[in-house]
Amino acid sequence: MDGSIFIGTWWSLVPPLLAIILALVTKEVYSSLFIGVTVGALLYTGFHPWNAFVALFDIMKSSMNLNILIFDVLLGMIIVLMAKSGGSAAYGNWAGSKIKTKRSALLATTGLGILIFVDDYFNCLTVGSVMRPVTDRYKVSRAKLAYIIDATAAPVCIIAPISSWAAAVNSYVPDDAGITGFQLFLRTIPYNLYALLTLAMVLFIIITGLDFGLMKKHEDNAAKGDLFTSGREEFEQTKPEDTSKKGHVMDLVLPVAVLIISAIGAMIYTGFLGGATDIITAFAGCDAETSLIFATMITVLFMLVLYLPRGVVTFKGFMDSFVEGFKLMIPAIAILIFAWTLKGMGDALEIGAFVKTIVGTGASASIIVPAIMFAIAVFLAFSTGTSWGTFAILVPIVIAMFPEAKDLEMMIISVSAVLAGAVCGDHVSPISDTTVMSSAGAQSNHINHVSTQMQYAAVVAVVCIIGYLIAGITKIWWITLLLSLVLLFLVLTGIRSYTARKEKAGK
Repeated sequence: MDGSIFIGTWWSLVPPLLAIILALVTKEVYSSLFIGVTVGALLYTGFHPWNAFVALFDIMKSSMNLNILIFDVLLGMIIVLMAKSGGSAAYGNWAGSKIKTKRSALLATTGLGILIFVDDYFNCLTVGSVMRPVTDRYKVSRAKLAYIIDATAAPVCIIAPISSWAAAVNSYVPDDAGITGFQLFLRTIPYNLYALLTLAMVLFIIITGLDFGLMKKHEDNAAKGDLFTSGREEFEQTKPEDTSKKGHVMDLVLPVAVLIISAIGAMIYTGFLGGATDIITAFAGCDAETSLIFATMITVLFMLVLYLPRGVVTFKGFMDSFVEGFKLMIPAIAILIFAWTLKGMGDALEIGAFVKTIVGTGASASIIVPAIMFAIAVFLAFSTGTSWGTFAILVPIVIAMFPEAKDLEMMIISVSAVLAGAVCGDHVSPISDTTVMSSAGAQSNHINHVSTQMQYAAVVAVVCIIGYLIAGITKIWWITLLLSLVLLFLVLTGIRSYTARKEKAGK
């Protein structure tokens, strides 16, 4: 059988959808992803067993991002060293004296997530490392922590002009679009409903104490002392007897400060190496992955100098932390490798070409275009696990719908809908690398994070579809955003009332 009959057709959707459905049904992500990539390889090679075997590993090798894996391992080492030095425990105790309630712990986590806007990977793992001791103290479930981290990672990056995401969007805008990539990105920010409404929902949930669906089960278990509900064994790292009693708050704060400063500095430096002339263009053209590896290596060396002379960690303990950090990140690394391979299978089966034939470039600029593009972007990002790949496919298509920048405002709204939908689909996809990173940062079981976040994201997604219909009619950003926020508030208030009545009836 010729594998070409499956390429560029609806069959290209089968491997990712199969993997996602199996993961959600079985609650076992590794075998689900493996089955997905295997089916993809069989389709790609026309069900030729040996060719499928070769293709699977060829695509796996070409799809892997070694830079991100190195960054993960080094960050795992930093996390273990912070725990061994007693820095995490000391910081948890100190922050506990300043942060008096669960609500303030969650607000502090949200605030830190918003502040670290330059890169989503960096955000996910850093916020988790810093805030986990604090949220644990106030019995926040790991699933809830993972949601807060994820909700302040990509949604913040996609509305931050100085970020790796802005650079990605900028690169996907054709030269003849009638507007520069950076100008287009700035104009999309107030129309990026999923990002803005997600942040609004996070604040609403924290301030009101609302939990619903599967998240409520996790939070109820956390209140009883079970922060994990399931998956605790994945994240056993340092034993209590391995933790230094000499640890101080600075043993966590200083390494994190060095990590952040060196990462931002390296991003600016690599941007100027690439020909940038100012800070904004430096961030837009930086080598984020190399910068993150540089920052983690500098931080590890700094921790060596900070810890060893004071005896908070022995030299053997310091070197052992490399292997322990590797072990800590193995679940995330395994899922990332399979997820990247699955994306590679989608590329090989030309899932993008299939979507292009469905969407086309001759759609009229009707009022429903933004809502339709949002829904398509959600589905594509959900299926492929990549928001950036979704940008690359759909942004040029949307711009082509408006030749010579005719109806510029509608083009901006439609591009915004693509960016918002891509982040939404990425959020709810079990095979998204950002979702995996959020699970790793919170040290939450991955399927627990996906299944709880999916319900919260669905609420925002429904409001976004209505919001983009409003945008198509009004073409005024503040009216669109205001009405969308009011609608989200009404929906969440209704859910809160329903949940309260249900609790009261159950007592």
